[in-house]
Amino acid sequence: MLIGIMSDSHDHMENIKKAVHKFNEAKIEHLYHAGDIVSPFTFNEFQNLNCSMDLVFGNNDGEKQFLIQKFKGKGVLHKHLHEFVIEDKHFLMMHEPNNIEYLFEKQTYDVIIYGHTHKIDIRQNEKTLLINPGESCGLLTGEPTILTLETTTMEYNLIYL
Repeated sequence: MLIGIMSDSHDHMENIKKAVHKFNEAKIEHLYHAGDIVSPFTFNEFQNLNCSMDLVFGNNDGEKQFLIQKFKGKGVLHKHLHEFVIEDKHFLMMHEPNNIEYLFEKQTYDVIIYGHTHKIDIRQNEKTLLINPGESCGLLTGEPTILTLETTTMEYNLIYL
């Protein structure tokens, strides 16, 4: 299954539009957003995505109830952590990297996705693939990025917007 991963879009509508275009072009089957969507009006671009999505709240997400309402039918927003399984692989998604090194070393999950730092962090140990796709907004680094992951092969593609 080809999935899309992004984080820290921070209302950057032009980069959200670019990300949606790249994900649609790649034909992802589901999008995972690791937080800091920020405002409900971002749905105006995310609604153009050709698949459904799961999102976790970040520390900058405001109007949480309105975000939940806007994304209803397109995506599910999760409070802090989202655990899920794809093709017998166990995933954990969060925004802030709480206990991230411990979780990475413990190797309970096949994939851990996080955001918050705005820095690309892709590491692999014996079992766990750790992914921070960087910031899709590009506001801190000047390099907006997203990522696709083929869950069968665990091959990823970091995409610069």
